[in-house]
Amino acid sequence: MLRQVLHRGLRTCFSRLGHFIASHPVFFASAPVLISILLGASFSRYQVEESVEHLLAPQHSLAKIERNLVNSLFPVNRSKHRLYSDLQTPGRYGRVIVTSFQKANMLDQHHTDLILKLHAAVTKIQVPRPGFNYTFAHICILNNDKTCIVDDIVHVLEELKNARATNRTNFAITYPITHLKDGRAVYNGHQLGGVTVHSKDRVKSAEAIQLTYYLQSINSLNDMVAERWESSFCDTVRLFQKSNSKVKMYPYTSSSLREDFQKTSRVSERYLVTSLILVVTMAILCCSMQDCVRSKPWLGLLGLVTISLATLTAAGIINLTGGKYNSTFLGVPFVMLGHGLYGTFEMLSSWRKTREDQHVKERTAAVYADSMLSFSLTTAMYLVTFGIGASPFTNIEAARIFCCNSCIAIFFNYLYVLSFYGSSLVFTGYIENNYQHSIFCRKVPKPEALQEKPAWYRFLLTARFSEDTAEGEEANTYESHLLVCFLKRYYCDWITNTYVKPFVVLFYLIYISFALMGYLQVSEGSDLSNIVATATQTIEYTTAQQKYFSNYSPVIGFYIYESIEYWNTSVQEDVLEYTKGFVRISWFESYLNYLRKLNVSTGLPKKNFTDMLRNSFLKAPQFSHFQEDIIFSKKYNDEVDVVASRMFLVAKTMETNREELYDLLETLRRLSVTSKVKFIVFNPSFVYMDRYASSLGAPLHNSCISALFLLFFSAFLVADSLINVWITLTVVSVEFGVIGFMTLWKVELDCISVLCLIYGINYTIDNCAPMLSTFVLGKDFTRTKWVKNALEVHGVAILQSYLCYIVGLIPLAAVPSNLTCTLFRCLFLIAFVTFFHCFAILPVILTFLPPSKKKRKEKKNPENREEIECVEMVDIDSTRVVDQITTV
Repeated sequence: MLRQVLHRGLRTCFSRLGHFIASHPVFFASAPVLISILLGASFSRYQVEESVEHLLAPQHSLAKIERNLVNSLFPVNRSKHRLYSDLQTPGRYGRVIVTSFQKANMLDQHHTDLILKLHAAVTKIQVPRPGFNYTFAHICILNNDKTCIVDDIVHVLEELKNARATNRTNFAITYPITHLKDGRAVYNGHQLGGVTVHSKDRVKSAEAIQLTYYLQSINSLNDMVAERWESSFCDTVRLFQKSNSKVKMYPYTSSSLREDFQKTSRVSERYLVTSLILVVTMAILCCSMQDCVRSKPWLGLLGLVTISLATLTAAGIINLTGGKYNSTFLGVPFVMLGHGLYGTFEMLSSWRKTREDQHVKERTAAVYADSMLSFSLTTAMYLVTFGIGASPFTNIEAARIFCCNSCIAIFFNYLYVLSFYGSSLVFTGYIENNYQHSIFCRKVPKPEALQEKPAWYRFLLTARFSEDTAEGEEANTYESHLLVCFLKRYYCDWITNTYVKPFVVLFYLIYISFALMGYLQVSEGSDLSNIVATATQTIEYTTAQQKYFSNYSPVIGFYIYESIEYWNTSVQEDVLEYTKGFVRISWFESYLNYLRKLNVSTGLPKKNFTDMLRNSFLKAPQFSHFQEDIIFSKKYNDEVDVVASRMFLVAKTMETNREELYDLLETLRRLSVTSKVKFIVFNPSFVYMDRYASSLGAPLHNSCISALFLLFFSAFLVADSLINVWITLTVVSVEFGVIGFMTLWKVELDCISVLCLIYGINYTIDNCAPMLSTFVLGKDFTRTKWVKNALEVHGVAILQSYLCYIVGLIPLAAVPSNLTCTLFRCLFLIAFVTFFHCFAILPVILTFLPPSKKKRKEKKNPENREEIECVEMVDIDSTRVVDQITTV
């Protein structure tokens, strides 16, 4: 009883609100436009988010804390000369992969000379600044001897060239560790790709070579020069490529990912304009009908204007509060399109059910009472789910900003639908009552005045007048609308046909089977190439990197950050125990063996041992690459302690297998907690992988919980709690199917797809809730009768919004970007699966599942008998027919 009272009270409030808006339409039409102009004008000077790590890496990441500790122990400017990959922070750099179209050996004389010429051209790049031209020598990271640090592969190629020049045959390149003539052992696993080896790891050929140039960025001026150098680096590589067409070069810099991520917005512009044109056209067509008075093409256009005003207002607010634009915002207009258009079409559908002889204010009040309650509840669902996503509980900044922007846009969309679109409905209502043309707003002449006009003129001014309409047909004046006619006369009878229902159930079982198959194969995607445009440096470089250099995983830094007794044999055994399980190529074991020999041979005390250790590192050529990997400190008695040390490890994983890297990271973290030696492991890629799975699923998990909570709470507001039961089951079915088919369509569970799944919860409720409400609240008759009635009442609005939504998504599929590809596939699946449930699954299942309906029975009480008045007409042939039956 309480629910019915609340339901009626809310309907009464919305009815009064509609009457009030209809009394002041000019104010409610102009106020939203002025607010949007004032707030949205600031978006003309929006700022672009520069840091991809800030957007996509988990905010509360243990890897970031570990990176700070590593940087404090081993400064970056002292580390690059021994990094085989970027072990601490990428910083500024330029990188190029050189390969051949014909899979030639890049170590032959011709290609060796070519690569060395490229190296010389790169080192001569100049960045002009007022009064000075910067070259690589001015901004490179320096070695201990104040020379620029270059990759060891350059020294290998130079020695190879010298050996050929002097006809020396004793120089051999081994893989993945080779020895230079000065005795240094260098790692080339990430610098030689596509390697074919002889016996004893001697390199026979290599299909690709990778060069890296590290730059300083210690201050703003230095960083600006380094950024320009990176741009010149890419231009130099491209020019070199043109003059040497037989080789293929893949340049990449520290700025490439950021530029390619933002490039999605630029390449999407013309496709979004095409999408807008298609949606406007479809919205106008969906609101049009042959009757030129009752047609509402302007309302279709004004519905899109309402959504645009709300989106512009939200963008202005985000910009004024210090927010920055990023390419994930491309999904916000489609979130708004799905929610806003359905709300406007539902209001238009309610308008068709009102009586034409009523005043416009009364008709508007009836529209608000009929449609605004469900629209308010679905809007509240959007605000709660996206509000949870915009809270600090969301650990990925891109998801949080997207949810925040969507939340603000949906809130203003709700206000603008109530005010701007409601007042637009009032204006078109007055045009309709005055029998004015729905497009040209001129008075439509009566049919007898059009007889002398041309056929095309009569077609454009076709209308039905009230005096030409019989009293019993007044409620059917809108049935000439194509979609109304299709649903009422054809589809409703067909979908509820006894012979059709088994096939629909069979299709649903097939749907569940395929969804389950995909659900069991869900994979998490943390590959950053999934968020950039396709024809970009990032994609090309990443593809070449995975093809030629995926034999070895990224080099992992193993950092011991406590002062331990390295000369103690038991300590050496402890350290080796925690590294031997995941080391493939490591100098650490030989390093420990060297320590043991020193300890055994000398038998010296601690002080003398550490002195010898320090000196030995500088003398032993096989450990020259470790000379700064140990930090010494002196005590007051000149005793030397080892404060921290570092080793470089290559794990038994492939770069292309992300799951192995996830498992490795978790294994190393557990070891660091349980081991006797205090150590951490770090690689910059850990910043993106660390807790990515939990960070990724948190927004969806929290949104699902909040949606269920709101559905439970709203059970006290809706007239029947069974409505929420059906909504919950429908949402679960849709989300399960979308996740399954998304995986089968090769879409990974990443930031973009998770945001789409959050939106899918609300989109399903948007479309299914009104129809389920109409069915559940129906009394008497049969289930089939009320299924047909629910489809007739709400099916047109669902079909109209679906058609507009799909034509708006189609151009998105052609955008050359992985981000928009993921966005299109997820949104298309959400729309298609929801449409399948609204028009096939629910209409069939509801015909034989609760709630039950009571058939109306004839009452034999004479006080309640029905009087039937029959009006008989006699035609020329004296045939008696019943023309009209009126129940009294």
